[in-house]
Amino acid sequence: MELHTTAGPLSETDTTASSGWPVSRRYAWVVFALSFGLLLSDYMSRQVLNAVFPDLKSEWLLTDAKLGTLSSVVALMVGLLTFPMSLMADRWGRVKSLLLAAVMWSVATLGCAVSASYDQMLVGRLFVGIGEAAYGSVGIAVVLSIFPIGLRATLSGAFIAGGAFGSVLGVSIGGAVAQHLGWRWAFGAMGIFGLVLAAVYGVVVTEKRLKPEGGSADGEPEPGPQGRLRALLPRLFSSVSVVSAYVGSGLQLFVAASLMAWLPSYFNRYYDMPTAKAGATAGVFILVIGVGMIGGGIVSDRISRAFPIRKWAVAIGFSMGSLVLLMAAFQLPTGPLQLAVLAAGALLAAGTAGPATAMVANLTPASISATAFATLTFANSLLGLAPGPAVTGALADGMGLLGALRIVPLTALAATLAFLVGRHFYERDLLRLTGTPAPAAEPEDAVVTA
Repeated sequence: MELHTTAGPLSETDTTASSGWPVSRRYAWVVFALSFGLLLSDYMSRQVLNAVFPDLKSEWLLTDAKLGTLSSVVALMVGLLTFPMSLMADRWGRVKSLLLAAVMWSVATLGCAVSASYDQMLVGRLFVGIGEAAYGSVGIAVVLSIFPIGLRATLSGAFIAGGAFGSVLGVSIGGAVAQHLGWRWAFGAMGIFGLVLAAVYGVVVTEKRLKPEGGSADGEPEPGPQGRLRALLPRLFSSVSVVSAYVGSGLQLFVAASLMAWLPSYFNRYYDMPTAKAGATAGVFILVIGVGMIGGGIVSDRISRAFPIRKWAVAIGFSMGSLVLLMAAFQLPTGPLQLAVLAAGALLAAGTAGPATAMVANLTPASISATAFATLTFANSLLGLAPGPAVTGALADGMGLLGALRIVPLTALAATLAFLVGRHFYERDLLRLTGTPAPAAEPEDAVVTA
């Protein structure tokens, strides 16, 4: 493998400046692959719990509210700590921070494997969340720093979707391992995988290789965290439209998070599937959610090339579509028709992630991309990923899991309202923040129906 330090007249590093690649293409893609792998480990360790809900419920006699809390505590810690830990990573070093994070969530997952009670499991899950707190924002910042600007939207969408694919693996593999070896080995397998991948990452990815000149990837010195925070933090919340993007994205992910957490239990209870089959079936639907994330980004990019405001129309369409389809799905009797409508709703459930990320990128300075993504992660976690499973579990204790899942999609209505507000103020805010007016040639009805 040719790294970016390779010398010689034909080395890729001789042309990186002119081609827009801060490091060699090969090394950039190796870093992306390893970073994506750690992202998979992140979500495998997070979501394996959902596959073993039935086992924990029967062995420890847990309520659905307690099960939901075990799932939500990880997202809660991510939401609370992602911002300060992202700033710490900028000060201490992003690569070292990512490596420490991966080791922490992997060891904590191994701790869950040996938990003797609910309280011990809760502590283990808490530390899983602490380890995962800054990975999404810092990991994507590392990746984007070594790729050309023209690839950043695509890489962002792929990185976001990696969370869904990691969830698929965590639920599917976890369910299979739990059925054959017990639920403790399901956690153990995820922890061991994370430690092995962290070791490879630590050998291959270093700060020196990412920044051979000792500066930032674009050749400009990076300001200290405190100076950057004082100068640029206000711009993270300086417009109605960017705040609406944060809120709408988080509320919509409430729906997706609830589905990812509770579909294994739904199939176990209402379709009488054993743990392995329920996990595998739920994994298919979680995969559909991930495909929808990528699809939402692709659709958004294609129809908004000339008119960026169309991103809001895409988000609104995905949000309303998921509301209608999921409400219909959980009113239908169990069977093939319900599964088909549920799959369609799952496809749209998180399709707003790509457009929302692009909106945040358009409305915040590129120089604070890591902090902007951390802020978006904060909103996604505290408004969606954390409360979704816990609230659904609490509702399930009172009205049954099916009754809870019939109510959860209503959150998409609030997300739609947030996106409508953001779209209304978008052009004004973009002009005020960047000095660049949005294209004004598009008719209003074309925006609404796009």
